Amino acid sequence: MPIADPRPGGRAARVQQAVHDAVRALQADQDNDFITVPKIAALAGVAPSTIYRRWGDLGGLFADVAVARLRPDGPPDTGSVFDDLTAWAEQYIEESASPTGRKFMCDMVSGGADRASAIRGGEYARERVKTMLERGRRRGERVPDLDDVIDVVLAPIVYRIIFDPDDVPTGLASRLVRRLFDDIPSPHTDPA
Repeated sequence: MPIADPRPGGRAARVQQAVHDAVRALQADQDNDFITVPKIAALAGVAPSTIYRRWGDLGGLFADVAVARLRPDGPPDTGSVFDDLTAWAEQYIEESASPTGRKFMCDMVSGGADRASAIRGGEYARERVKTMLERGRRRGERVPDLDDVIDVVLAPIVYRIIFDPDDVPTGLASRLVRRLFDDIPSPHTDPA
C-alpha cells in the first residue's frame, strides 16, 4: 500500500525521488512484467527491503510513480476560468494519452484494492480544478461547480485514455469545457 507523500526534503524525499527515477528509467526500456524490485533497488542505490517497506509491492510502487507523474506543478493561470480549464484539460490529455501516459494511468488505477493511488491521483486533479475555480470566483467570473467539472470534463477524458483503444479526439478538451459552460445557468438579476 503506497504511503502518503513524505515531508519535503530529507532522506525520505531523496529515496522516493531515486526510486521513482529508477522506475521511470526502467519503464522507458521495458515492460513492467520484466521490472523487478532488485533491478529498481540497484538502479536507485537502495536496499530492496526499503522498497518493500515503503511501497509494499511493485503494484503499489508503479501506482505511486504514476500518481507523481500526473501531478503537474500547478494549474494554468490564463486570466479566465474557461481558458484555464481548457489549457489544463489539454495538458492532462497530452501527458496522459501518450503510450507512456496511458501505462501510468493504468498503473495508478490498478494500484490495489484500497484504491489509494487512484484516489490520490483524483485528489491532485480536484485540487488543480478547485484552484482555478477559486481564482475565477475572486475575479467575479461565472464559474462551474467543481463536481460538474469532474463529471463533464475530467471523467470523459479519463474514460477515453483508459478504456478507448483509439486516440483521444482532437479538440476534445475545448469541446468538453464549452459544454460545461453552456450548462452553467446565467446569472439573473431581480428587478428592483
